[in-house]
Amino acid sequence: MTSPGKGTPPRGRLARTARLAALPAAYAGRTAVGIGKRIGGRPAEAVAAQVQQRTAEQLFATLGRLKGGAMKVAQAMSAMEAALPEQLVGPYRETLVRLQEAAPPMPTALVHQQLDTSFGPDWRRLFRDFADRPAAAASVGQVHRATWSDGTPVAVKVQYPGAGEALVADLGVLQGLAPVVQAAAPGLDARQLLAELRDRLIEEVDYAREAEAQTAFADAYRGDPDIVVPDVLAVQERVLVTRWVDGTPLSRVVADGAPDDRDRAGLLLVRLLASGPVRARRLHGDPHPGNFRLLDDGRLAVLDFGATEALPHGWPARLGPLLAAGRDGDAAALHRIAASAGLLRPDQVTPDALLDLLDPYLAPLRSPTHRFTRAWLQEQTRRASDPRSAAARTQRRLTVPPRHLLLQRVAAGLVGVLCSLGATVAVDGEVRRWVPGYDGTRTVHREED
Repeated sequence: MTSPGKGTPPRGRLARTARLAALPAAYAGRTAVGIGKRIGGRPAEAVAAQVQQRTAEQLFATLGRLKGGAMKVAQAMSAMEAALPEQLVGPYRETLVRLQEAAPPMPTALVHQQLDTSFGPDWRRLFRDFADRPAAAASVGQVHRATWSDGTPVAVKVQYPGAGEALVADLGVLQGLAPVVQAAAPGLDARQLLAELRDRLIEEVDYAREAEAQTAFADAYRGDPDIVVPDVLAVQERVLVTRWVDGTPLSRVVADGAPDDRDRAGLLLVRLLASGPVRARRLHGDPHPGNFRLLDDGRLAVLDFGATEALPHGWPARLGPLLAAGRDGDAAALHRIAASAGLLRPDQVTPDALLDLLDPYLAPLRSPTHRFTRAWLQEQTRRASDPRSAAARTQRRLTVPPRHLLLQRVAAGLVGVLCSLGATVAVDGEVRRWVPGYDGTRTVHREED
């Protein structure tokens, strides 16, 4: 693979751009052909399915040949795979699993160059051994297995040269891909997603920042019986070294995991999201399945901390009361709290309309356990994306302040993964345990570290 950014031949950059830029045009062309077939007598549903199937194939074939921003879009979409129609789940899942677990590797010489730049020409003295063949691909780098000088098995994340520039360039072009992403996954607000991803690019290529976030989580969950966060052993420039963790990739649990493993993974994903702002004072911001492993002892390992948000005061004060009002069906309180949080203008959305929109999403809070299913998410996706529906009209009148964009994306992505798992989870208990104000109190029960 030719590395992006500085040192990339102009032909390589042009090829990347051409592959991305061709997708919207190809989608438009297929749509026009589909309209012609429909006029010729083909059922509209059959035409739509054919267009979407071919769109999926070309979209992910292109994303699979790229890194940077393209990989980030693929990862974000993987969290919403459960929202796809049943006939498309297979092709999407197969390609997404490949994107999460493998990608064309950097040449070995380039990997060594990055290690030399970060740790100096004697970098091999840090390792007893180093596998030149990558074990996994990430959005801005690739992971190599190695043994640290003291015998500790480690994961060495090596950033692609010019990753920051490539990410910005990819997402700049991918803005024009929004109609294709929207067609492939109607439950996503594609333009908002791409804009929010772009805003976080600088953070994602800053391995020192990632190391700081991972250390905060590792310290907070050290010795935890349920969640494992590998310690950071070293970080320099474009290389991050952490303890190696074995286990079953969550993407494999989604594909063919046993029911107990699905439920266990779902519970611990909810626990990580709910407890992180309390225990680590940070929100883990990237719930896509490639970031997690289910260990043989039932613990969940969290592997990537490139996207996190510092919450020094824990959860926002209004969140618990907002969720409690929705859970209890108190439309007036829900409306009042949402308005005070800047989520709506009271004169544009009525309390009943707001409750009607949010009611299905609050169902997991109304029983001791809730089973997340693809059929439920697909129904909510259709409901929210049908421009004729009252829910869609209400949704268009809501606003999400920039400070809440990551939380919204994490919550949507988490629900998507839970539905892909088909997990049965005690969501109410986890929210009650960790989110202040949800059970009428201002404190939460915290485990002793």
